[in-house]
Amino acid sequence: MRDNNKSAKLHLGLLISFLVLLVWSVIKPHDLFSWFLETAPAMIGLVILAATYRRFRLSNLAYVLIWMHAIILLVGGHYTYAEVPLFNWIRDTFHLSRNHYDRVGHFAQGFVPAIIAREVLLRKSPWKRGKLLSFIVLSICLAINASYELIEFGVSMATGSAGDAFLGTQGDIWDTQKDMLLCLIGAVIALVTLSRFHDGSIERSASGMVSARPIIGRDGEPTRAEAGGEGR
Repeated sequence: MRDNNKSAKLHLGLLISFLVLLVWSVIKPHDLFSWFLETAPAMIGLVILAATYRRFRLSNLAYVLIWMHAIILLVGGHYTYAEVPLFNWIRDTFHLSRNHYDRVGHFAQGFVPAIIAREVLLRKSPWKRGKLLSFIVLSICLAINASYELIEFGVSMATGSAGDAFLGTQGDIWDTQKDMLLCLIGAVIALVTLSRFHDGSIERSASGMVSARPIIGRDGEPTRAEAGGEGR
């Protein structure tokens, strides 16, 4: 019960801080149309998480990572990815060719969905922990990133110069390929560095449940995890 209360407080804190930053991001953004396009995934994600909170509650690690990714989107939406002040300073100080904040965004677009996809597959599918699961997770992350690139392409074609800030290539003809590479790198790093911690986060979240469903471990033996999302 104590762990449940701590989790509930964490989730509430993440929600409140997200809403505060959402309000900040929409106040005098660089471009309102670009702001909507950049922040829409975060707002859609909030609706999905709220709608599924009671039925399928994620681990605390997943919620924290989702919050971090949402903040990246809100900051990028406020300034546009090509004009984030800190990364303008980094560009000018180190004589870089461009503002690299969008690279951070695409790295996160692999890093965070990798943990989400891994958790959903472990809890809702028969896949074991191991190489095949990792391959599927990486494929999902690349599919998400490719879909986002197609959306950027479609918006740019439909709106012309109005969608340039959303496209954010900054004159780099290989921008799309680099974005996808960073997504892949982010997903790989997430799986390599966080898988064990993620397993622990799932188990800790399951400790306050009334009932549990099995998650199949690497050795084929079931490990305890929650069913129905209670206590996460």
